[in-house]
Amino acid sequence: MIKLEKVNKWYGDYHALNDVTGSVAKGEVVVVCGPSGSGKSTMIRTLNRLEEIQKGDIQISGKSIYGPGVDINKLRASIGFVFQQFNLFPHYSVRDNITLSARKVGGMSVAQANALAEDLLNKVGLSHKIDAMPANLSGGQQQRVAIARALAQRPPLILFDEPTSALDPEMVGEVLAVMKQLASEGMTMVVVTHEMGFARDVADRIWFMDAGEILEDTTPQEFFTAPRHPRSRKFLEDILQRSVV
Repeated sequence: MIKLEKVNKWYGDYHALNDVTGSVAKGEVVVVCGPSGSGKSTMIRTLNRLEEIQKGDIQISGKSIYGPGVDINKLRASIGFVFQQFNLFPHYSVRDNITLSARKVGGMSVAQANALAEDLLNKVGLSHKIDAMPANLSGGQQQRVAIARALAQRPPLILFDEPTSALDPEMVGEVLAVMKQLASEGMTMVVVTHEMGFARDVADRIWFMDAGEILEDTTPQEFFTAPRHPRSRKFLEDILQRSVV
């Protein structure tokens, strides 16, 4: 479903992505991890062209998203994206946050969009909050609404950019539970996260990034028991030390 071929990205003189190459099959859950500044968020944002690349190519479902005539808005509408900071529209209710794209982009009637919102909110355990405003929700609830909104276009693929890093610790579990449910239903997911428990339990493969490169593309079993690269071993050692402290 996703193929990156020698993807490069610069910010001025800073080489943010360096020949990034990898693929994600339909139904796979790929967790992207690595130290801060390693290029994880930049990489995932190139998959729907929130960030542009300067060299290489990215294909979604066999078609280059950087080819001539690509409709960027149509591309983004077909890929769910869950942000670190939720990015709900504060002046819209939960219902309207979810139904907006379904009505304006998907062409659904109000009745169809409302039924969809009710179904998606039931999936994330928030059907009772359909008329609430974002300001009246906890961080975990806002992120679950954001996941429901990402599902509103029935995308074949959802990208998660550190979806729990802005949450208080007690709210992390409720968001990860929804993500685990989506994974169990066969949703193709690319997840940038520091939640190593989620990576171990849910991921089909792990990409470890550092200095703008994918240094390991391996299974959770191999990554957590026998990481090959010295940087990934150091990364796991640091996480283990923090968990003990």
